[in-house]
Order: sequence, then C-alpha cells, then structure tokens
Amino acid sequence: MIKRDLELERQWQALLTAMETIFQKKPKDLNGVLFLIGVHELGKGVSLFSKEEKQDLMHIAICKVLSLSGYYELEGLDEQGWPHWKLVKKLPHFDLLEQEKLLKMHIVEYFEKDFGWNLSTQQPE
Repeated sequence: MIKRDLELERQWQALLTAMETIFQKKPKDLNGVLFLIGVHELGKGVSLFSKEEKQDLMHIAICKVLSLSGYYELEGLDEQGWPHWKLVKKLPHFDLLEQEKLLKMHIVEYFEKDFGWNLSTQQPE
C-alpha cells in the first residue's frame, strides 16, 4: 500500500512538473489541475469564467477522469456546447484522502492515455 502511494505521488509530481513546463506555472493543487482538464474538455479555449462556470469545469474534469474506470458516461453536449455526464456506476465510499488518491490516479491515467505522457518512474533495483 505504501509503495503504491509513493509511486502515485512520484507520478503526480512528474505531472505537475510537466504542466509547469507547458504553462510556465505549476498548478497550485488538485483543483487547479481539475480546472485545466475541464477547460480542455470544454474545448472552447481559455477565457474568463464565472465562479459557477469554474465549478462546472471542475465537475466536467472529475466526470471525464472517472469515466476511465466506467463511473461516468458522456450523455452529450448542451446548446452552449458544455458536456453533460451521467453516473453509471456507484462511486466507492471513501474518506477525503482516499477520494484525492482516486482522482490523482485517474488524472495521471488521463494524461498518459489522452496525451501520451509517460509519468511512470523507473526505480533502480
């Protein structure tokens, strides 16, 4: 369990470093990464978003990354082009720390699958 957590943390730090290289600024936290994923998934480019829209973008990101494990399914886009997701598999009941790990794990997978980033670290034996 501890080794897996350590590997996830290494992958997470590699992701933040890669994002810093691309955006010239490291996301502050998990929410910052979710916001960027939401903006990407919305597909309308960078613009000014209201507080409510920022929350919606983070929800889009959460649904997108958790769809990798079949928790959510894309229903379609509304008239403004915003994606809408449907919960198709019950989420496990986790405490806050476990929820964060689940999201980080799926975010790493998202960037590896959708962008071809290799965030895995090879440990010397």
